[in-house]
Amino acid sequence: MPALPLESSRHLLVPFAAASAAECRALLPSLRLPHLQALLGWLASAHTDNGGEHTLSPPHERALARALGWNAGDGLIPWAAAQSDTPTAPQAWFSPCHFQIGTDHISLIPGQQIALDEAASRALLEALAPYCAEDGMALRFESALRWHASGEPLRGIACASLDRVSGRMVDGWMPESPANPAGSQVLKRLQSEAQMLFYSHPAHDARTALGLLPVNGFWVHGAGALDTATPLPAAPAMPDALRQAALRTDWPAWQQAWAQLDATEIKNLLDAASRGERVTLTLCGERSAQTWVNAPRGTGARIGRLFKQLLGSAPAWKTLEAL
Repeated sequence: MPALPLESSRHLLVPFAAASAAECRALLPSLRLPHLQALLGWLASAHTDNGGEHTLSPPHERALARALGWNAGDGLIPWAAAQSDTPTAPQAWFSPCHFQIGTDHISLIPGQQIALDEAASRALLEALAPYCAEDGMALRFESALRWHASGEPLRGIACASLDRVSGRMVDGWMPESPANPAGSQVLKRLQSEAQMLFYSHPAHDARTALGLLPVNGFWVHGAGALDTATPLPAAPAMPDALRQAALRTDWPAWQQAWAQLDATEIKNLLDAASRGERVTLTLCGERSAQTWVNAPRGTGARIGRLFKQLLGSAPAWKTLEAL
């Protein structure tokens, strides 16, 4: 997920507030989120993004793009270009990863989950960079988990977010682009070359000797270019504990993260709303996202809210179930 400066105003955007896994769905009724339930009573629905589980970008990335003033309806969000000094040039992120090969499918395990360190990541990048250069792309180190690529083959490439494919089968998610089929072919060939290159690299044997999964490929994401160089506004606050637990499929940790979030940032938002401050809440699942803002404060609205409180509202987990 892109790292952006946080917004000073009160907009809380929550990735993986719910997930599609059956284990997560089974936990929803056991969630006790009193502050979220109270906060929803103060707010009114402002926007709903109804998507599916197979869009290229997950709901939290589409919601972030909207908060930054972009139309993310097609799911193609050029995150790498947006955070560079030359946003109109085609760019992407390459994330080193382990492709787990099964009998009938290939799934992706991201670098974070295989404990990829900086030294190994830099060594693998240096090995791959000449191959990228032959195809008209420059590759530079950004972090152990993410390399920055730039060059014409990356223009208009339709690629899935790393959050979308982490832990999942990659069949059907490989980078494609009707507008740039040559670029798609370049990336597919480069991924095949990386698989062979990394297998023979000393880092492969070094990691396997330690009992670690080797890096045997990379994932392309955040590709494209912006039409104009527009400064990015500050982003909403985005707590990451739910996302990290969901990507690890650690559902007890996910449940604990929700309890912590409800007791801290959700409570702070509730306190601000009760003082009459303008607040925005966006909850995102793997299919949909919903945004709420302060409800109208007129006499009629206050009476309606009072009746709602007297009659009781649906538990907060019901809202999460719809995401």
